[in-house]
Parts: sequence; structure tokens; C-alpha cells
Amino acid sequence: MESIDNFLKANYSFITHFVEFVPALLGIVVFNKYKKTTAKYIIYFLIYVFVIDLVGEYPNVLIDNGYFHLIEGTLIERNYWWFNLTWFIGLSSIMVYVNYSISKSRLFRKILKYGYLLYLLQIIFYTIFKFEDLFGSGYFISIASLWIVLLSISVYFFEILNSKRIVLFYKSIYFYFNTLFFIWILITMPLDFFEVYFIKEDGNFVIFKWKIYLLSNTFLYLSLAVALLLCKTENES
Repeated sequence: MESIDNFLKANYSFITHFVEFVPALLGIVVFNKYKKTTAKYIIYFLIYVFVIDLVGEYPNVLIDNGYFHLIEGTLIERNYWWFNLTWFIGLSSIMVYVNYSISKSRLFRKILKYGYLLYLLQIIFYTIFKFEDLFGSGYFISIASLWIVLLSISVYFFEILNSKRIVLFYKSIYFYFNTLFFIWILITMPLDFFEVYFIKEDGNFVIFKWKIYLLSNTFLYLSLAVALLLCKTENES
């Protein structure tokens, strides 16, 4: 068990980047298949995730190259702020946009539109009045993002259950996109409530969190890669 933990410590970033790279690369390969559909934005998002995760490695890169002193003691010493602004807001935005674009219901589109505007207002006011908290764990942003993502997914499922598309749901890339992220959220979001324990002194929780995220990310991104490869395009008109 200790050898596995040591392996994770040494290779966690590489494995994570690799499982993010696979669907991003495959998305580029099959892009022509989806270029006339909203699904192309899912491919853009997968590429975006890979890039922002690479950029988020900047603390480790600076440490390895002896330049960490340039940011040591500053607000950007840790990369929380980067992922607060890019990952959570990015995920919320793509979820709302994709499900808004494929929705056939004017009511559901309004729900997503005004829900997203409310979400943006929350983020803006939080950033203004709790600016320094943005550089911490970002607990508020993750929770705010959670409700808008779940709203978006719920709207998708509710609409598809009440339409003829339910017959061929298993062929839709949008079904897998929503389902896989829903499962991922159920697995990973509870860990945010225990973020206070994510410190060097509590090595067991750190390793536990790494394992959960590694397994859930591998499941999410490799499943999305398979979905992109096997799903058929849809008539969205």
C-alpha cells in the first residue's frame, strides 16, 4: 500500500494530464464528425481542461526550477485561484451553454438563461467582497458552481424524459456528457466539505483525496473519449 501511495505522489500529475489528453486528442481526431453540432463545444472544453490543468502546474514548475521565490508569500503562491476561475466557472458555463443550445423548450431555456445570470452575479459579488478568499480553497465558488451545473443537468434529463429523444438516448453524446459529469460530481464534490484537512500534516487524507480524484477523473475522461468515438451525430434543427 505504501508503494502505491509513493507511486501516486510521484506520478499523480502525469497520470492526470494523460487521461485529460486522451479525450482532447481524440476530440480533435473526430472533430469533423461533430463540427456542425453543439457537441463541438464539448471538444473545445476537453482541450480547454487539458490546457488549464497544465498551466495550473506553475507552482511545481517554479519549485523544480528554483524560481518559486518569485511567488512565495504572494496570493498566487498556490494555484487555487487559477482553478477557481477556470475550472469551476468553465464547467458551469459549458454545461449551461450545451444544454441551453440543444433544448427545444422555451421554458427550460429561460430557466438556464436566468439561472446562469444569477450564478454570474453570485461570482461577481463574491469576487468583489471576498477577493482574498478567491485565492483560498474557493469553497463558495465550488458550491455556487455545483447548483448551476446540477440545474443544467436536471433540465437536460427532464426534457429528454418528456420527448421522443428518450428512445435513442443511448446514442447521444449529450446524454453521456451530462451523465458522466453528474456521476463525477456525486463522487468528488463531497470532498470539498473536508478541504480543511487537505494539508501536509494530514497525509492520509491527502492521499485519499488524490486516489478519489484520480479514479474519478480517469473514469470521466476515458468514458468521454469512448463516447466521442462511438456516438452518432444528431439533427439539432
